[in-house]
Amino acid sequence: MALFSSSLCSNLSLTRLCGLRTNTITNGIYFPYVSSQSRFPLCRHYSSSKVRRGIGQYVVSKVQSVNAKYEEFLKRRFPRFYQLYHTFMEGFKLLLQDAKDVQRIKTKMFSDGVQLKDLPYRELEKLRQFRRDIMKAIPLVAISIPPFANYLVFVLMYFFPRQLLVPYFWTPKQQVEFRALYHSNRVRQHRPVLKGLENTSQQVKDGQLQSGLKDLCAKVQRGANPKVSEILAVRTLFSGPPLGINRMSVDQMRHVSPLLFLTPRLPGFLMGRRLNSHTMELLLLDRALSRMGPHQLSDSELRQACYVRGLHSNSLGINQCREWLSQWLQLSSSLKDSEVSLLLHCIVFLSANYPNGASRH
Repeated sequence: MALFSSSLCSNLSLTRLCGLRTNTITNGIYFPYVSSQSRFPLCRHYSSSKVRRGIGQYVVSKVQSVNAKYEEFLKRRFPRFYQLYHTFMEGFKLLLQDAKDVQRIKTKMFSDGVQLKDLPYRELEKLRQFRRDIMKAIPLVAISIPPFANYLVFVLMYFFPRQLLVPYFWTPKQQVEFRALYHSNRVRQHRPVLKGLENTSQQVKDGQLQSGLKDLCAKVQRGANPKVSEILAVRTLFSGPPLGINRMSVDQMRHVSPLLFLTPRLPGFLMGRRLNSHTMELLLLDRALSRMGPHQLSDSELRQACYVRGLHSNSLGINQCREWLSQWLQLSSSLKDSEVSLLLHCIVFLSANYPNGASRH
């Protein structure tokens, strides 16, 4: 009798797993066991959901076991390849987690009617960084989807990590190395930006503004750190012609685009739109950070905030980073939306000589 009950339960479970209904004729097969479950209480312990759950748990445990053995093999026999593998897997997890966070933020914005400018600093920063990273990560993720294609990804990670990968997939050593390299590329634009401002100053008819802009550029070129008041004294030049975000020359746009890690190899109207979008985003971040209070940033968040705004923070102490960010926010909080071009040029004004440049009056 027990044997019959077990057989019956197996048939019932198999029937339900296959999507067939009991006590019906399907493809010429009749299943008369619709009321048998009440006669055999043992069947209640073998519901189809429990069977599926058991099979799923078994498969997952097997996959985890095989994966653990595979990682141990790589770690023992191919340590350098294991580091790439581990970096990729951990980076992929972080990417998926950030994608969930971004979806949650956007859902909140849609359901609660929250505008971008009203988001907290950390949520706004996550949206900004994720958007920049995902555009570069999409091709890599697409390549890794087919079976065994992740090995090709590992090869690309090994030979072209900076060009093809986003920070999710960089090792800690690469994080430091690549940030320094990107910053050096940004620093190379400091002199062309200042030269462009000097040339543009010839178009300024107001003698006081023209003199103020020339003195500001000369001070930075001499290796000094200008004061916030000196920068704000020429703010009106950056709200319209000749230095407004949509009014500056194409050559000047090409000089300032790399300051935000944007390509200068675009038509002028596209560069202007991208500069306006990214600089306005930076201004919104500054306002959100001022509302939150920069003192609430962790050390890593503080360094990241300084780096985004033009300072190579890895080579500085935490107190120096806090001092510089405070100065930046003091200037940023005084600007209107129409003056975002000045915020863009402050990447040069405030960071070019910090902290070694002395303030010269």
